[in-house]
Amino acid sequence: MSNHHQGKSNEDRRFATKLIHFGKEIDEATGASSVPIYQASTFHHFDLDNPPAHDYSRSGNPTREALEHYIAVLEGGTNGFAFASGMAAISTAFLLLSAGDHVIVTEDVYGGTYRLLTTILTRMNIESTFVDMTDFEQVKAALKPNTKAVFLETPSNPTLKIADIAEISGWAKDRGLLTMLDNTFMTPYHQRPIELGIDIVIHSATKFLSGHSDVLAGLVVTADETLGRRVKQLQNGLGTVLSAQESWLLMRGMKTLQVRMEASEASAAKLAEWLSKHPGVEKVYYPGLADHPRREIHEKQSRGCGAVVSFDVGSGERARRLLGRVKLPLVAVSLGAVESILSYPAMMSHASMPREVRLARGITDGLVRYSVGLEDAADLIRDLDQALDN
Repeated sequence: MSNHHQGKSNEDRRFATKLIHFGKEIDEATGASSVPIYQASTFHHFDLDNPPAHDYSRSGNPTREALEHYIAVLEGGTNGFAFASGMAAISTAFLLLSAGDHVIVTEDVYGGTYRLLTTILTRMNIESTFVDMTDFEQVKAALKPNTKAVFLETPSNPTLKIADIAEISGWAKDRGLLTMLDNTFMTPYHQRPIELGIDIVIHSATKFLSGHSDVLAGLVVTADETLGRRVKQLQNGLGTVLSAQESWLLMRGMKTLQVRMEASEASAAKLAEWLSKHPGVEKVYYPGLADHPRREIHEKQSRGCGAVVSFDVGSGERARRLLGRVKLPLVAVSLGAVESILSYPAMMSHASMPREVRLARGITDGLVRYSVGLEDAADLIRDLDQALDN
């Protein structure tokens, strides 16, 4: 397969080096320092008896394949796949399942994933059980005779609950279950689930990987070639592929992933500490805080704590006031950008979740989610201070 992660030469290099030198960074034809944008839908067959490597861009485009190789290198998988959005990537992964199958899912999963599972896949007779994956007993208890897969999100969105990746993937493997993990929050810089036994890693690359609020994209990486062939068949059959232009822009953003993550994370840690002492804040969710539940498990499986801090200001009225008074962050959906983004899960990312379901998962009317960007931490804190000072 053309997007195969070739050779071992890259594996002893550190992550920052792999971000720049991933094996497809120089154009072989011209030596150009940037992968060309192959803005072509179809490719000429010079010799019918020897078809070209590419024939149609849905099935394979050289720009997209460079990106697909890139994410496979970063995640330590065999094959990478690029999709038109994070949800296109997640939907495709779930379509590895068939009618009659059952999947066990992290309970406070991203709202779009919840909507897909409860309103679309139910019509295909694919059923889900949502469990609190911080409790391994609940995961085991959810097993049914028709269970075929486990879908994890850790840290979860938006309350940053920690699931033990190795524990769950080991149990799933013993039972022949497929494991899928949404790695959007941590990125391969902090967390590489394939190394912990996960079969399929998924990203909304719109977020930290792109990093600039200008690309909509999803990525999937498989742990082995057999799964890679199955995902390739789905990608080609469904046609939900990423365009050449967006593939190029995403690669451009990914090159600075480590420096962006390090800077945002340092500021997020300061912000979380400051919020945890603020009288107007009832609860702070951030894996870097000393009292964050299951912090030791997160530290065992991740290199860092990321740049997302969620906190509860006590009521929907106070949350709305805060959202109306901040001056620096965008008040918007999404996360993982150079600019800070303050989001209101109850009306944004988790609006598709029924209110009683949302509240049962701790996603209260007072909960806000802060994705920390590259502004100066002191300015972000000063801005929050004036917005919370009421």
